[in-house]
Amino acid sequence: MAGGGGLAASIAESLLLEQAKLVLSYRTRPPSEATAVQADLTRAEDRRKLLDAAPNVYGVVVTAGDPARPRPGEPLEETMRRSHDNNYLGPILLAREACERMRAAGQAGSVVLLATMQAVALFPGSGVYAAPKAALLHAAKILAKEFRGAGGIRVNVVSPGITEAGMALPSIQSGKYQGYLDDNVIARFGQARDVARAVRLFLEPDNYITGQVLSVDGGITL
Repeated sequence: MAGGGGLAASIAESLLLEQAKLVLSYRTRPPSEATAVQADLTRAEDRRKLLDAAPNVYGVVVTAGDPARPRPGEPLEETMRRSHDNNYLGPILLAREACERMRAAGQAGSVVLLATMQAVALFPGSGVYAAPKAALLHAAKILAKEFRGAGGIRVNVVSPGITEAGMALPSIQSGKYQGYLDDNVIARFGQARDVARAVRLFLEPDNYITGQVLSVDGGITL
């Protein structure tokens, strides 16, 4: 697993309950369980180190991302470049390299990437974050097509909605999304376990699904 935020922690917990052997990556804060590898997915040597720590890997879950909110004094162009690197380039390169290793080893495997509801629907002001995630969706489908039939390698994407974990939590706490509940657009905010269930589905060893995007958003993108 690549990424150590709130959603990643819930996904890892669900897999550990099934006695999965996990290798978790982190950038600045190590996770509390499983084998931990410090890695920046935008660096080739770090991606290699992460994959080397999980020989004969079956499942790769890429949850890493950046909310792409401008830092104080940071020009928009720099924010956009950082978003591109962290929300698209690093994750999709790790996914491709994992698929290549699986194919070289002649083994089946499942790669699951996390995107966002903002990649499948239009939300004003979300372009800096959403555009790289939308590119991630498209690239993941291309990967799925390129590796289909390669010993059973599958690539899928989970797109969470407003979830009470990770990047969305501060916005929920600020009341930014309360209108969606008040107007009955969604019945509730998502929970990390909702996303973990979707990821677990795509990781099933006998799963027959590839090249798909599953929105776990309570219907908000409808």
